Amino acid sequence: MGAGIPAEIPQLLDHLAVHEKCSLDLDVDDATMEYSVGLDPQALTGGALAPLLRPMFLAIVSAHVLAAYLAREDATRPDGFVVEGPRAGGHNAPARGRPVLDDDGQPVFGPRDNADLAKVAAVGLPFWLAGGYATAAQVAQARLVGAAGVQVGTLFALCAESGLDPAIREEMLAELAVGELVVRTDPRASPTGFPFKVVTLKGTMSQAEEYAARPRLCDLSYLRVPFERAPGELGYRCPAEPVHMYVRKGGDIADTVGRKCLCNGLTAGIQLGQRRRDGYNEVPIVTLGADLDGVAQMLADLPEGWTAVQAVDRLLGD
Repeated sequence: MGAGIPAEIPQLLDHLAVHEKCSLDLDVDDATMEYSVGLDPQALTGGALAPLLRPMFLAIVSAHVLAAYLAREDATRPDGFVVEGPRAGGHNAPARGRPVLDDDGQPVFGPRDNADLAKVAAVGLPFWLAGGYATAAQVAQARLVGAAGVQVGTLFALCAESGLDPAIREEMLAELAVGELVVRTDPRASPTGFPFKVVTLKGTMSQAEEYAARPRLCDLSYLRVPFERAPGELGYRCPAEPVHMYVRKGGDIADTVGRKCLCNGLTAGIQLGQRRRDGYNEVPIVTLGADLDGVAQMLADLPEGWTAVQAVDRLLGD
């Protein structure tokens, strides 16, 4: 888990494993008081249950400072870290310092956006590296700097069993084969406000005409956030919902500009897109990492595509 500072999760897992009452603080927009959500497993189940196996918890971090902060106390210490750089797919941590966009409208990342791996290793917990580790040489390099391993997305997203719409996957592989596959870091696409990697493909939400044609709505609501209607009363809103609704809920209209419905777009990419009563079919959004060299090498060796097993073999150098 990442997308913030998951300081409460280790202790929450400790409590849940032995069926103890626990709570989690809520980040509520426009809050005038503190909010939390609680659970009493004994009251829910009637008690007398055997302890559960507590799962391991890996905190996703982009800075060594956060790793050190989480590890300093038992209550916040995870079992390890996934250290994610700005080239990783999906959401990225915002660039540190004053926001700067390049000529293509993408955030400019610099050396400060890469964690100091020596300092991460000095924390003393196992860590895995993410964002640009799609070859055996890169895996070996990660191990050399002290990592327990790597987290890989793009190589498996393009494999036969990934679950992506086969037509989309084949189109990406075709563009990759001729060096024309483009992955942009879109600073506005995600309703969360975090930069998000978007593959530029025809017929997807990466195209301005597709974005303009989509009726704005929010019905899956995975990324909506709570806001305070009145003290003690919460509502939910999303910058990708209809603009008038977001503004009516107290949201800033500037936050709605360029926002895309990742919830519907990503599910459409795995052939679970919703078909609307008015005949509109949800258009996909596709994400990959920005480092395409490893998958380009894989495609050169296996021009017909590859399986997950072959991807694992490649990473292990087999």
